[in-house]
Amino acid sequence: MKCDKCENQAAYTRKYSGQKLCSQCFSNSIVRKTAKTISKYKMIQHSDLVAVAVSGGKDSLALLKIIHEMASTHHFKIIVITIDEGIAGYRNEALEIVEKFCSELNVKHKVYSYKDLFELTLDEALELRDNEKTSSCSICGTLRRRAIDYAAKDVGANVIATGHNLDDTLQTFVINMLSGDTTKIGWMDPDTSKNSLRKIKPFCEIYESEIVFYAFTNNLPFQSEPCPHMNEGIRTEIRGFLNSLENQHSGIKNNLYQSILKISQIVKKSNTKQKTICEKCGNECTGNVCSVCSIVLKLKENQT
Repeated sequence: MKCDKCENQAAYTRKYSGQKLCSQCFSNSIVRKTAKTISKYKMIQHSDLVAVAVSGGKDSLALLKIIHEMASTHHFKIIVITIDEGIAGYRNEALEIVEKFCSELNVKHKVYSYKDLFELTLDEALELRDNEKTSSCSICGTLRRRAIDYAAKDVGANVIATGHNLDDTLQTFVINMLSGDTTKIGWMDPDTSKNSLRKIKPFCEIYESEIVFYAFTNNLPFQSEPCPHMNEGIRTEIRGFLNSLENQHSGIKNNLYQSILKISQIVKKSNTKQKTICEKCGNECTGNVCSVCSIVLKLKENQT
């Protein structure tokens, strides 16, 4: 098969569109689509300092490579931040990969740990939880979001870029629907251009499988070992369900994503709950105590 863009041998076929591309044309298409998403939602603006959250996985390293190339030709700067959750036998490899890759790109890199920020590693937190129904993902996700916010503030960034792809967005939407947490659906609108701290997801319209192929074809040294706690939550089951649907009905993920865009904008407009200041840490929240402080305080109570 020939590439639809040039005369080279095709290496990838997009089933949902039928487009056949060689490795180079495929890589170029991912870069163009990322740039188009950034432009469409005004994700990065002139003179921004973008904190790229890089975990060491395929998505975040692919994002770093693309944004680094964009920064060299546009008027914004980047700095890399990595969150060390404190998972024994897992996180160290990723930290080494990120540090080496940042060194090759000559990009500044800073690491922030749960232990320093919350006085608990994730491993310690999981030992202290008193309810196994509280998944590691729910604890880790809440702490990671706060850690990333802290890191961005610490380095003076006004934009946080994460490698969340289209599949991540779909899975999060289904999780929020199944849990009845419809308020969070309003936070899924990719246009955060009016926020003082913009949290952007430049891969939000790109399939995970395409990020995987981009990482391999560009020889990115990502950590392939999955998080040892990944199967505790429902996300893995939802990923399998959506992949099964896509295999049988090509393009169904794109259709669901378009629906999410419409629903998120409606919910965003209807969210009227006023934000307050957490009485423990001073961060914005929707109650007297934020979710992070609630989790940490409860864990420390169990510790004693």
